[in-house]
Amino acid sequence: MIIEMTHNNLQDINKANQPFDVIGKIVPKFVDGVWSFSECVYDESYEKSYPNDDEDWGDYIDNPNKIVFFCYDDDDCVGQVRIRKNWNGYAYIEDIAVSKSHRKKGVGRMLIQKTVEWAKTKKLYGIMLETQDVNLLACRFYDKLGFKIGAVDTMLYSNFDNAHEKAVFWYMKF
Repeated sequence: MIIEMTHNNLQDINKANQPFDVIGKIVPKFVDGVWSFSECVYDESYEKSYPNDDEDWGDYIDNPNKIVFFCYDDDDCVGQVRIRKNWNGYAYIEDIAVSKSHRKKGVGRMLIQKTVEWAKTKKLYGIMLETQDVNLLACRFYDKLGFKIGAVDTMLYSNFDNAHEKAVFWYMKF
């Protein structure tokens, strides 16, 4: 079940934000105006996690320009997607997370579909998001759903410990 975040379920924010496996990276290529990528699978994988975002979560409630949806399995929050209208006419997925126990069970696909529905009600042109080149499993997922690479940013993480990572911007046009 996917429902909008409200004051009643605000406590479920970030419950699905759990570590993920880094098994390799994509190697984007831009030729003749078209992005493609190959994969580099690592000999050894490692686990990576992101800290919980510290936001004014109440600002996402009853806001026509941004929203959070939760996915529940019974009463357990197993996924979330945080979305906002972006200046370029796309719905921007600020964050999407699925708990480890529910990965590869269709939760991510349902959250993307809910994002598509929300974006269409806002008369937006599509959806966009950013992930790192080392998040190969996520990149495969977005590619499988029909997202296309629109840009690669080599400087976005240059001031952090993950300076070697590239930011990959994915787009799904309607």
